[in-house]
Amino acid sequence: MQLDIKQIMSVLPHRYPFLLIDRVVELIPGKTVRALKNVSINEGFFTGHFPEQPVMPGVLIIEALAQAAAILSLVVKEGAETSQDGKSLYYLAGVDDARFRKPVLPGDQLILEVEALRLGRSISRFDGRALVDGQVVAEAKLMCAIRSVEA
Repeated sequence: MQLDIKQIMSVLPHRYPFLLIDRVVELIPGKTVRALKNVSINEGFFTGHFPEQPVMPGVLIIEALAQAAAILSLVVKEGAETSQDGKSLYYLAGVDDARFRKPVLPGDQLILEVEALRLGRSISRFDGRALVDGQVVAEAKLMCAIRSVEA
């Protein structure tokens, strides 16, 4: 199963400049997701990180993995039109064993691979890794939580 940007935006509440998934290239609901982020020099964070040597911040790579994990959790079956109900949000609740192996630079295509370890009603756990040109650039264990939004 694949998702284009419109479908991704129907699942995630994030918008520019914080939507960090451009396309889902493979999704096996409840099991794995493979998504991509095209890293452009036009990203706002490159202005200050770093002006003479632009590098994508590691925390944003982790956030991109968390967004992929949210898609994996929220799209429960193929063909499901999942949209935000406005009553709950999916939060990144924990990051363990994060490792950053290589810098991510403008022009790179970041491939995000996330595997569900445990999908629960309120808390879920995942293994995530980010690759550029087939090489792991970052990896982490993620924990995400669904929480009600106060009106």
